[in-house]
Amino acid sequence: MTKLIEKTERPPGEDLISKISLPDVFALDDSSESMWVDVIHRMDEVYSELLRNETDLERKNAELEEAQTFISSVVASVSDILIACGSDGVIRKVNPAFLSLVGMQEAAVIGTRIFDYVVEADRGEAERLMSAGHEGRVLEGDLHFSAAYGREECLAMRCAALFDGRRRRFGAVLTGRPISELRRAYQALHQAHLELQQAQRKLIEQEKMASLGRLVAGVAHELNNPISFVYGNIYTLDRYRRSLAHYLKAVHQGADPEEIGTLRRMLKIDAILSDIEPLLEGTIEGADRISDIVKNLRRLSFSKTGELQPVDVDRLLRNAAHLALRAKNSLANLVIESAPGLVIDAHEGQMHQVFVNLVDNALDAVVGRDNPRVWLAASRRDDTIEIVVRDNGSGIREDNLGNIFEPFFTTKTVGEGTGLGLWISFSIIQDYGGTINVRNCGTGGAEFRVLLPLDS
Repeated sequence: MTKLIEKTERPPGEDLISKISLPDVFALDDSSESMWVDVIHRMDEVYSELLRNETDLERKNAELEEAQTFISSVVASVSDILIACGSDGVIRKVNPAFLSLVGMQEAAVIGTRIFDYVVEADRGEAERLMSAGHEGRVLEGDLHFSAAYGREECLAMRCAALFDGRRRRFGAVLTGRPISELRRAYQALHQAHLELQQAQRKLIEQEKMASLGRLVAGVAHELNNPISFVYGNIYTLDRYRRSLAHYLKAVHQGADPEEIGTLRRMLKIDAILSDIEPLLEGTIEGADRISDIVKNLRRLSFSKTGELQPVDVDRLLRNAAHLALRAKNSLANLVIESAPGLVIDAHEGQMHQVFVNLVDNALDAVVGRDNPRVWLAASRRDDTIEIVVRDNGSGIREDNLGNIFEPFFTTKTVGEGTGLGLWISFSIIQDYGGTINVRNCGTGGAEFRVLLPLDS
């Protein structure tokens, strides 16, 4: 049985039928008809697949071009010199920075060897850098390049291996920066560091002077009392000297006993003789007190010159608290509880400055309180010495606790504080391997706690 296929039906694959040059109307049996229809459908599917593949290929090609353009723009924008070479040193790719260095066009550079641009003395170093063949291995070195206009430029180079998709090395990538630029940057950084150190030293010296200024009033008061006492005693002794000289002159001139007795009563010789001993004792005591104050002042040297010396923490703490109290002319109740025999190796002047700063701040905190009180304690905890300075003031605001040791941070009004005292104290304690922290007490007031190692 046969069946006719007319051209007017235009089944799928009509164009393919016309290429096969079949008659417009022909007779096929059922099996032949089915076979040709399947062939035509299959050819339509293959053609459609080819069209889709062509579209995908065009899209991927566009993406590849876009990626290549992006990579090229990135390479071009890199300020450091970049060179991609093959294993034989033949240059495959460079960036504009390298072209600017050698003063050549890219077309003239591609295909040449990197060794052509390195001075003869550095060829061995260049070969060593190019040997970066292990995965993840990066070599560093300095190379002198023959730059444009007959110059030589030294570059700090880094060389890394270049691998293909199968992790096979087929070259190297070199990046470099002129050392002169690095040297200028280092010199600028070094100069900035020196200026910062100098500014820091000036700030510390200014704070030292401020600390000394706060102590001047107390020291002057401390010296004034014994000096006044010694001066008054010496004035009295001088008056006694004149009376005794007048009496002894009469005795030596051979005056009669009655005249000598009258003169003795008139000049109060017996009272003078009994008063001389306590006057001399008081004068010596005053002189000793002045000597002690002078010794304490000598300990106020804030410099780091000289070796560390054993420092009696109890004596130093009491002396610093006493001077701070006098300088403030404070009426606060100062309580010191210090264990004897606490000794650390330190510069006494620096430790004195720390304790004076802490006591000074505590005295400021209790101004205006009904019962001002500052409590100091020193004790041993295992291999450390703990010094605590506590007051019954209003405490420190919680949002200020984290900033209390920062330079120039202060809660005092303008003119009352520099904001450097606690920062310097923090730095000194750190230099000795210790710690200093602050917290608010539950009963009110603030507490500073210093821990110093015994082997500092």
